[in-house]
Amino acid sequence: MDELKFRRQAYADPHNQSPEFIQAIKEDPKKAIFMDELHSLDQQIESALNIEVPQDLSDKLLLNQQLRQHQGQRKKTAFTIALAASIAFIAGISFTLFRLGPVDLSAHALAHVHHEENALTSNENIPYQTVNAKLAQLTQLTHAKFTQQPGKVFYSTYCDFQGVKSLHLVMQGEKGKVTLFIVPVEDRMHLQTAFADNQLKGLGFKMDGAYMLLVGDNNQDINYVKNEIKQSFI
Repeated sequence: MDELKFRRQAYADPHNQSPEFIQAIKEDPKKAIFMDELHSLDQQIESALNIEVPQDLSDKLLLNQQLRQHQGQRKKTAFTIALAASIAFIAGISFTLFRLGPVDLSAHALAHVHHEENALTSNENIPYQTVNAKLAQLTQLTHAKFTQQPGKVFYSTYCDFQGVKSLHLVMQGEKGKVTLFIVPVEDRMHLQTAFADNQLKGLGFKMDGAYMLLVGDNNQDINYVKNEIKQSFI
């Protein structure tokens, strides 16, 4: 389930029990945290609606009647709140997509690999035609493609680089696995040719309208995959 569909369902029905919705929460810790916050907000709204009427309030009967009517309209109110929240979310997404803040590609690449460690455990054998179909959905990369199989591809999915839809692959290096991010070029992005943290090493280069970011345990595997890409990507 993609992020936009998940959030629309979450705002419309925070207690959604559909298998697809529950599975999305289980697979992404960020979605689980988001749902906890949404449930907390729902409880706060419910608490705010349960107003205790002061004993000495002169219009007690009138207020009680209004409260009963309000409870009867609660479902309609919940829908209105969900609709307003959805509009606010879409507006926020639009703002995010067009914001002009700089993007540190190396930091994002390292963070993605650490956050999605399960990607490195995948052992699928994905054909390059499937990868090309995903590339065709990326802005500015509709004509980019692999002309042949760039070694073994274990994992393929979309990811987000600060509002820029990108492709996340896990490939076979000379010995170990290497993560490849293919990111459409934007002027606000900053590319480092070499980067690292205390666990991983990375390499960045530009090729045919895309930034290529390789992350792995050692330079030997990274350079091996780089050569595979240069021979097959256009």
